Amino acid sequence: MNKLVYLMFAIETVLCTCNPDKRTNSFKKVRSDYKISKIGNLPDVANESSGIARTKKGTFWTHNDSGGKPELYEIDSTGRLLSTKVIPNSENKDWEDLAQDENGNIYIGDFGNNSNSRRALIVYKVPQVTGETEKITFNYADQKEFPPSKDQLNFDCEAFFHHKDKLYLFSKNRSRQNRYVKLYELPSQKGNYSVAPIDSIEIKTQVTSADISPDGKTFALLTYGKILTFGIDDGIINFKKPLGCFKFARKQAEAMIFVNNTDMIVTNEQQQIFRITYR
Repeated sequence: MNKLVYLMFAIETVLCTCNPDKRTNSFKKVRSDYKISKIGNLPDVANESSGIARTKKGTFWTHNDSGGKPELYEIDSTGRLLSTKVIPNSENKDWEDLAQDENGNIYIGDFGNNSNSRRALIVYKVPQVTGETEKITFNYADQKEFPPSKDQLNFDCEAFFHHKDKLYLFSKNRSRQNRYVKLYELPSQKGNYSVAPIDSIEIKTQVTSADISPDGKTFALLTYGKILTFGIDDGIINFKKPLGCFKFARKQAEAMIFVNNTDMIVTNEQQQIFRITYR
């Protein structure tokens, strides 16, 4: 990102507020409910952190953005590098987020699509200990043009999580006027799929990561400038229960994970680590 583009991005992020979300979707402004603390710095090898997941040991995996090596980096909560895991039979074309399931499988979202012209979208399913890397390939059933017109640039994805044998993907809308986030449901087993949106919501900033709380009652979306939380009823993932919105302007934040049912850890591409603690 060149200096001028980054300056414009930084200004937009700082000016981002929850007011539109409160007006349009009845989110509550809950910034006072959280304490945000910087807790560490990522190692030099993870200089574009774009996803984060837990290990069985209680540490974390992270990875780099597009063009990085096909590797996961194990870190502790302060960012100290503990190990490196090469992912066999994979390529980092544009890795954008990590998810995990209750069996310890890690899912790597190689679905970054900045130009909206990419057709081969992949999620790599990686056992934490042993086993072969599996490929879950898919396309968007509602995308007809590659790329679409400038007011329909809504086929990039940088955020997803696992829930009940499904992966839930959230679009990163790059259109200036059409500011809807689309939600897709993808099976978590290897195969080739065509997925259509199951819900959408208007959010006037771009979604960069997502996660679900361990108790399955809440999910959160990280965006450039704020975090939004949603309630989950009967295990069904949708946008029907907006809960809270709070400002989080910490540079280019692109990875988030729940560490318990209320608290989160977020990393940005400037190699900083933050903990968000519910008061």
